[in-house]
Amino acid sequence: MPGKLEHPTMGVLLRLLYQLYSLEIQGALREAGFDDINPAAANVFTFLTSEGATVSQLANLSHVRKQTMAQTVEQLERSDYVERRPNPSDRRSQLVFLTARGKRIPPVTHRAAAAVEQRWARLSGADELETLRMSLFDLLTQLTTE
Repeated sequence: MPGKLEHPTMGVLLRLLYQLYSLEIQGALREAGFDDINPAAANVFTFLTSEGATVSQLANLSHVRKQTMAQTVEQLERSDYVERRPNPSDRRSQLVFLTARGKRIPPVTHRAAAAVEQRWARLSGADELETLRMSLFDLLTQLTTE
């Protein structure tokens, strides 16, 4: 157990596990030559679809402030991972889309995530990890629909 945690809260466990997970993803991105992407960019890449999304939509989906999301999008735009285009259904807003360079990110992160999950399954047992996944998913579903 890391440090002197005797009976850690769920929040601490989730945060520590996510930090380890994120470090693996960041390492895979660096190895693939994407060393200019910070962990906050996951909020964009996770929720951006081929139909695009507004900064407000991305902020709402990732539960961050709109200003924080706008800053992340601007950084990714400067690095040529995303581009903004006029929103055909609302001329006052723009949609964010992945560029050709940005489309190279999800395969890297998905492979890294699969490797992390395989390692965790070896360490904890595949059945236990799948039970944990389903329990967390069920809890998330219940919390977001109540």
